[in-house]
Amino acid sequence: MAAVASRYARAMADVIASAKLDATAAVAQLRSLVEAFEQNGDLREVWQSPAISAGQKRKVLDALAARLGVTDRPVRNFIVVLIDHDRIGLLSEIASQVEVELNNRSGRVEAQITSARELAPEQRSALLAELGKLTGKTVLPRYVTDQSLIGGVMVRVGSTIYDGSVRGQLQRMREQLMEG
Repeated sequence: MAAVASRYARAMADVIASAKLDATAAVAQLRSLVEAFEQNGDLREVWQSPAISAGQKRKVLDALAARLGVTDRPVRNFIVVLIDHDRIGLLSEIASQVEVELNNRSGRVEAQITSARELAPEQRSALLAELGKLTGKTVLPRYVTDQSLIGGVMVRVGSTIYDGSVRGQLQRMREQLMEG
């Protein structure tokens, strides 16, 4: 289903670009709809039920969009397309892919930076500069602390993990000793 999610995400990113929408606002509106969909079982049931007419589903969507402040018509229409093509169950995955696609197009990349303790501002700056050189993109960091790392930093950029943690180094040493 990842290929399906990517295809829909690319299409939505194309719409955002061609309609000259504020990408940040469009993603925020999409996120609010995803959150409502994930948290409300009745909403999921209505949007996924073949027994409920498309018109009724659109009325529910329009009422929800008004309540959530979804003002960009293309965002609303995108949800309609997902409902009409029985892809609404992939909404969360597709929305995440839309963000990734928009970030890629604008030269940005998200990174989860995990450290044993809070990083000092100068450490954060140095790490972001190094990651920027490594990826060739502007890094959008999300910082997490995990005391089990003991020390050092572990960075996830997409599916790539850079492990500079003490725990990771100890694990690699252990593997080398077991091999030798």
